[in-house]
Amino acid sequence: MDHTSEIHLRNDLTRAFVAALRKSERDDDVSGLASLFADDAEMFRLDGEGVRHGNVREFWETYRAQFGEVRTQFTRAVENDRDAALEWHSVGTRPDGREIRYDGSTFVTFDGERITGLRTYYDSAAFLDMTAGTG
Repeated sequence: MDHTSEIHLRNDLTRAFVAALRKSERDDDVSGLASLFADDAEMFRLDGEGVRHGNVREFWETYRAQFGEVRTQFTRAVENDRDAALEWHSVGTRPDGREIRYDGSTFVTFDGERITGLRTYYDSAAFLDMTAGTG
């Protein structure tokens, strides 16, 4: 299901990012998403790896490998000519079939033609592999 109408996005590159992320989630193929980024884009997510420069395809493949299935719904966006801030909610399954739900925010920087930076913050506790009542 395509949810592009759930929020109004005025910037073409922000719309392209949202559409490409959804396609990568649906098709398990990050090619279109990675193609939106500059070769030396700066990327960050809460995985302990810190800021990365370049290797955009690897960044997104690593993200996608955390899930069996995943769907993201964008709930709020604030944009200007160089940046976008997106709030979202994701649901899906881990590779082993366990359900996952989490919320976060993504901040995208662009130069008009390519995404040059991405920083994403989310409820990282959703990714902890703990079993209640053990330990």
